Amino acid sequence: MKIMGLDYGSVTVGVAISDSMQLTAQPVEVIKRKSENKLRQTLARIKELADENDVEYIVLGFPKNMNNTEGERVQRTKEFREKLIARTGLEVVLWDERLTTVSAMDVLKEGGVRRENRKAYVDKIAASLILQGYLDSIH
Repeated sequence: MKIMGLDYGSVTVGVAISDSMQLTAQPVEVIKRKSENKLRQTLARIKELADENDVEYIVLGFPKNMNNTEGERVQRTKEFREKLIARTGLEVVLWDERLTTVSAMDVLKEGGVRRENRKAYVDKIAASLILQGYLDSIH
């Protein structure tokens, strides 16, 4: 069984999936939507990926503020979590995602990815960092 990691953003969702031993996270794709409230196709794609990859449960990035308070994005993430549970029937674990996007950009810079191309990868790299952090915590 595998674990899926998600980086939920206002118009994109980065997706990563663990290996079957749940040791490493691999970036999979970025799901894009036309507006923040258009989630039907996004949820359908996540369910499809979960089914195809024999996903046991989902780890969803939880965007707390740096001072550990909860802002507007936290409420939207909680609402998205409820929709994920209803659509997939899977458990959805919230995982602190502070600084993952910054770390993802650093990984892309170090990897020599040109600035104009980084946006295409940053969300799925962030998802893999969220998932890897979680995987490291359970082993």
